[in-house]
Amino acid sequence: MASLASSTTKIYCNKILPDMFDHGKHESHLGSKLKNNEKNKKKLDLKLVTKVANQLPVIVPPPDQEVISKEKKLAAWTSVRQERWEGELVVEGELPLWLNGTYLRNGPGQWHIGDYNFRHLFDGYATLVRLHFENGRLIMGHRQIESDAYKAAKISKKICYREFSEVPKVDNFLSYIGDMAKLLSGASLTDNANTGVVKLGDGRVVCLTETIKGSIVIDPNTLDTIGKFEYSDSLGGLIHSAHPVVTDSEFITLIPDLMNPGYTVVRMEAGTNERKYIGRVSCRGGPAPGWVHSFPVTENYVIVPEMSLRYCAKNLLKAEPTPLYKFEWHPDSKAFVHVMCKASGNIVASVEVPLYVTFHFINGYEEKDEDGRVTAVIADCCEHSADTTILDKLRLENLRSFNGKDVLPDARVGRFRIPLDGSPYGELEAALDPNEHGKGMDMCSMNPAYLGKKYRYAYACGAKRPCNFPNTLTKIDLFDKKAKNWYDEGAVPSEPFFVARPGATEEDDGVVISMISDKNGEGYALILDGSTFEEIARAKFPYGLPYGLHGCWVPKI
Repeated sequence: MASLASSTTKIYCNKILPDMFDHGKHESHLGSKLKNNEKNKKKLDLKLVTKVANQLPVIVPPPDQEVISKEKKLAAWTSVRQERWEGELVVEGELPLWLNGTYLRNGPGQWHIGDYNFRHLFDGYATLVRLHFENGRLIMGHRQIESDAYKAAKISKKICYREFSEVPKVDNFLSYIGDMAKLLSGASLTDNANTGVVKLGDGRVVCLTETIKGSIVIDPNTLDTIGKFEYSDSLGGLIHSAHPVVTDSEFITLIPDLMNPGYTVVRMEAGTNERKYIGRVSCRGGPAPGWVHSFPVTENYVIVPEMSLRYCAKNLLKAEPTPLYKFEWHPDSKAFVHVMCKASGNIVASVEVPLYVTFHFINGYEEKDEDGRVTAVIADCCEHSADTTILDKLRLENLRSFNGKDVLPDARVGRFRIPLDGSPYGELEAALDPNEHGKGMDMCSMNPAYLGKKYRYAYACGAKRPCNFPNTLTKIDLFDKKAKNWYDEGAVPSEPFFVARPGATEEDDGVVISMISDKNGEGYALILDGSTFEEIARAKFPYGLPYGLHGCWVPKI
């Protein structure tokens, strides 16, 4: 805090953002706490710490990106207004004094280049947002990640790398052949690290996407792009799971093999850049491995999902997106879940399960009998009822054109039970009634102390219908089979991220952080009590930010 303040210029808030302190409309949420906060604001002299608000060019979305529906002011689906900003926010309510550290959120924040508009949520160039909590104060900043894809697009005013649904335009047949060669070598794949951000055990912070080259190290204090995270091993690969499992001691991920369908399971120890081979899973269905955006682990096992939504080389080569983009739905190839021993790399179970579609696994754990022997593995995920249309529903055109109709596909907390007795089949059922969370479920987090262990609570985005996108924050109790929902009409919340209170003994003792795009085109950071799920604080942003995906917590040392 001190170093930040000493290197910045203080500018009076009411000259920059005259409405930033208009909190009357929120008094019903926070009652008398606001009166105390008004005194605190006077003590702060109504000043805003800001480094870059007036120093960098503003990036304004082109006119045809304006939303023309009843939610026309919603900023969630518009490009970020400028490359970077930093300032202290005024907090309504009270932040816990134990909450000292930085929440980082990554996501696609710029969806156009020049006058060309991207088509899909997953295409946008990465915007990293930082919420730094210290002694009851909150400093917010955001900045574009300086990937090669982003820098090239800024210079050339066009797409230069293959994004999720976007492909660089070629001028002639020879250019097309050259592009194919670059694709096969991986040179034309994007390094736009717009999906997740993780803190490694040695303190380095890395932004990730599904291409291996899209692993980029950033400075969590300044949001500066430091450079590529280069793997020092010879394992190779072009793609990997966008969500590795990261602890203080290790980094585990899956590398899909498109040529000989399967997955290589690897581990990287903290403080190194070397991935080490654990084992390999060969696919039981074809013609390619299933998409593996994320996966769970238990204390002793890595759980490898094999969906019927499979990678498709043919679609990857196409210049225009197909309804399932880089994938194909192969229900006849069936769906499977594999369980690998972490220590030996041996497959201890490989079972057929009902068809499923999931982006995000929540957690996994081992089920034991009275003698302490592991009899089954449990894996929970946000499951979209085997409905692949969720991918196409995430086109920006759909997200910007909500007309009041209920078009969000159903989802649930899907619970896999994988027996370890040699049975050929596993189970998949809803872990609780999907009506508890509006049959909408994605973007999940839980207490990291319970990673790989039996747990009770999860936090995710649910749905209050009608809607076209998850619009609630939801706390799920997997023991009582109940859910609590937070909702702000017309707003879009990002992933609820749980931060445990230091020294906590209860699983839900902590706070939940989310960033909200509200219906008025504005936005705010929201802090909920992890136990009661009631709002305890919020802080208004200087302007509405685009929707973001996944985050991590960097504690203050």
